Amino acid sequence: MPETPFSQKYGPWALVTGAAMGIGAAFARKLAGLGLDLLLVDAQRAALTETADNIALDFAVQVKPVTVDLSRPDFMSVIAPALQGLEIGLLVNNAGISCIGEFLDVPLEEHLKVLDVNARASLVLTHAVAPQMVGRGKGGIIFVSSLSAAHGAALVGTYAGTKGLLWAFGQSLWDELRFHGVDVLVTPLGTTDTPGWREGKAKLDKNAFVMTAEATAAEALTALGKTPAYTPGRQNRLSFWLLNLLGVKKAIQTVGDEMRRMYKL
Repeated sequence: MPETPFSQKYGPWALVTGAAMGIGAAFARKLAGLGLDLLLVDAQRAALTETADNIALDFAVQVKPVTVDLSRPDFMSVIAPALQGLEIGLLVNNAGISCIGEFLDVPLEEHLKVLDVNARASLVLTHAVAPQMVGRGKGGIIFVSSLSAAHGAALVGTYAGTKGLLWAFGQSLWDELRFHGVDVLVTPLGTTDTPGWREGKAKLDKNAFVMTAEATAAEALTALGKTPAYTPGRQNRLSFWLLNLLGVKKAIQTVGDEMRRMYKL
């Protein structure tokens, strides 16, 4: 595929985590359409292989799938060989999991897995690929965060906490790496229609706003290089603004009450 302005700045390869389905797969397809070759990472082998094969058929780009559980302490030992010889111009730290329930009712091992996948893996991967971007004087890093991080969210506190780390970490790196030509973007997302979200079986109000994964990825990529943080979806941005008007205590309680209503807990 011929180079595009986007691929010249953020190519030739993009590494996307959590790429088998949902938002990660949407990012992968959008990036393939922009002319980037893809290194796709996910723990779900069959779904990842299917996504990679479909993208390779639909776009004239190279696609390399890597199956690994990012909660493994040594996950880089699986990814590192695939990185050999590749110029990663864009890293999309998208992989994320959650455990739903009262904090003390969820086993510690599940909380730690959320911490490892959502936060530790993003930090490790960023530390691994950012030096090459800095050396080239160009590149980009996206951290997929969540609006739940802004005020916390009862029943998914560990998830919200890890997404809060990405929010602060990503914005900090935006300021550090901008001097080296590397763009960093944090995307705090609202409710997004993904297989993982559907599995949670949240009972939403009939008027609730739910973004598609495709629209989410498209808006995020448009914002890259323009701002440190951007929330896809005008209604999501409005809801966030209105929630902030309530003050800290009321905002936290409002989010918690809504979580308990959605999950009947």
